[in-house]
Amino acid sequence: MAETRRYDGALRLAKTRQARVRILDVARELFVADGYVGTTVDAVAARAGVSPQTVYNLVGGKATLFKTVWDVTLAGDDEPIPLFGRPEFQPVFDAPTARASLAAYAGVAETLWGRIGPLVTLAFAQAAAGDRDLRALVETIETERATGTRTIVGIFAERFGLRPGLTVDVGTDIVWTLTSPDIVERLVERRGWAWPRYQEWLVDTIHHGLFGP
Repeated sequence: MAETRRYDGALRLAKTRQARVRILDVARELFVADGYVGTTVDAVAARAGVSPQTVYNLVGGKATLFKTVWDVTLAGDDEPIPLFGRPEFQPVFDAPTARASLAAYAGVAETLWGRIGPLVTLAFAQAAAGDRDLRALVETIETERATGTRTIVGIFAERFGLRPGLTVDVGTDIVWTLTSPDIVERLVERRGWAWPRYQEWLVDTIHHGLFGP
């Protein structure tokens, strides 16, 4: 009997996880296609084949749904592994020189943009258009990005040393600005820069800002 209960519990857990993944996949598709403003929880539920209440129970309301889609898309999956603990970041931390570390960091930028680019474009555009909930979400996302950037700059400072007079806080502001999704969108998407050209520019510019000539 106990074995049957464990089996039933594991089966329910697996079905719940599958339903959550399906909800997030559908939500991502609708957010990209219809924007944040044009997407509703009811539409996500109908496309995913669940009830709206199931969406609320497994993920949350629309704002939480968008943020969860953002986080899972950025990470590449919904495993509880911090972004910096994922394999794509390891070369950033293992590189022997500042320039090599920055080159690896620029490579990660391409990987992450490939995942999150469409969501970035719609989020920043519709937030600028005045949607209050989305403005708050973008502010949260940018605050989280600043926190992550400070971690990276702190590691650079410990391993390679920053140029004289530069603090980690100011270095964070420099890198946070230069790696802004808005700059990627402008240079790569609007101006048509190939990723190697953008990455070379990013490495040179950050290296000059953090470490000097």
